[in-house]
Amino acid sequence: MSFPTDRPRRLRRTESLRALVRETRLSADDLVQPYFVVPGEGVKQEIPSMPGQYHLSVERLVDEAAAARDLGIRAVILFGLPSYKDAQGSAAWDDTAEVQQAIRALKARIPDLVVISDVCLCEYTSHGHCGPIKDGEVDNDAALESLARVAVSHARAGADVVAPSDMMDGRVGAIRRALDENGFAHVAVLSYAVKYASAYYGPFREAADSAPQFGDRRGYQMDPANVLEALREVALDLEEGADMVMVKPGVAYLDVLARVKQTFQRVTAAYQVSGEYAMIQAAAANGWIDRDRVVLETLIGFKRAGADLILTYFAAEVAGWLTAGRA
Repeated sequence: MSFPTDRPRRLRRTESLRALVRETRLSADDLVQPYFVVPGEGVKQEIPSMPGQYHLSVERLVDEAAAARDLGIRAVILFGLPSYKDAQGSAAWDDTAEVQQAIRALKARIPDLVVISDVCLCEYTSHGHCGPIKDGEVDNDAALESLARVAVSHARAGADVVAPSDMMDGRVGAIRRALDENGFAHVAVLSYAVKYASAYYGPFREAADSAPQFGDRRGYQMDPANVLEALREVALDLEEGADMVMVKPGVAYLDVLARVKQTFQRVTAAYQVSGEYAMIQAAAANGWIDRDRVVLETLIGFKRAGADLILTYFAAEVAGWLTAGRA
């Protein structure tokens, strides 16, 4: 069938028609809002490289999350800035630390909120790497015990999902065993299975005070040129017990996201990372783009590529648009 019989524009004439035949749909249920929790009380301090995002003390974070839940956000992910750092990152598994306090406070006030905790050590180590250092590099196997301790501490506080982001070999298996052995078989693991050594993380490293003090993380995060390696990483993490997997960053790796989803058919997340967020905010501030349309178009791109859930700093705002019928 061809023109003039076939006229695809017939189904594009009005918004109602376009909505009726739309293939990919974005919902507030798809979105996860990240938060940065810091020591202190009454703290809400904007992050300079991420306008619109804040360092929040526990009670302010709970208020923000409650407002996001009212807009339709069902899940949040927490990153912590500790009150002290050392070479081992021991504050990460301190049951009284800020992330653990925030988890307990969130579950007390918003019981139906899914609380995901980022499990890593870079925010907590004095050197900024994702595990203890031996002979000038991260000691992979020594890191596993520490990461497992962090995951158990978060589960004990009430986390529904733990999300290891360190890219150490074997960490999903170590965390899964530790959770099961400590009575937390119900706690899910969202693995940062495909985490590239990306230039898009710059603003986050300021937000989380996690920049490495020497070298970089290319020795454990993935080479941006590799796709088959990504599939291998996902396969290994699923074999070790991951319930969900993530591709990070987002927009530069949509091909990888699609390959992962098509290959494994498992729950797959995409992370619209700090650099992606900051670029949109900066371009919009200069009047170069229609900010809201770019945000929505990007999130739809993640969904179209196969993302079941999207971690994005725009989550609560977009949920409000969706609830109000603006998107």
